Amino acid sequence: MKKIFYTAVATLFVGSAAFSQTEYNKGFRLGFGLNGGFPTDGAYDGSVGIDARAQYDFTKKTSITLTSGYTHMFAEQEEVGFVPAKLGFKYFLGNQFYVMGEAGAAFGVSGNIDNSLILAPVFGFANKFLDASVRYEHYSEYETDQIALRLAYGFSLKKKK
Repeated sequence: MKKIFYTAVATLFVGSAAFSQTEYNKGFRLGFGLNGGFPTDGAYDGSVGIDARAQYDFTKKTSITLTSGYTHMFAEQEEVGFVPAKLGFKYFLGNQFYVMGEAGAAFGVSGNIDNSLILAPVFGFANKFLDASVRYEHYSEYETDQIALRLAYGFSLKKKK
């Protein structure tokens, strides 16, 4: 009985080692995007922004992201601008569609605006060069939240195997 048990355990180790030879090429991606947003209430008329996103792929389906840029919100009374800094976790549902959660801070840089916490669930599509997504951004300290669209050009910084 012990021989059968040890043989089964040895077979599992050898089998798992054979399958792990096709390891995913981990590494960084970089993307540059344009954003446009629509407020969920009447405090602002809309927003426009630019961003840069660094992404580290752990596996073919999971990544972490770091995103920052500049967002400008338009209003009749006072236009404001802030610099978002967000950390995210991205999970691919298949080869190209993904869901992501982001959390971070918005640092007010123009107008009468304070700093704020940002929370954002995201749904998107990404291929080798294009990243398109829609997100809902909640700001803890601003008088509005927004639904924003992002269109970005991205590329890999990974070493080819």
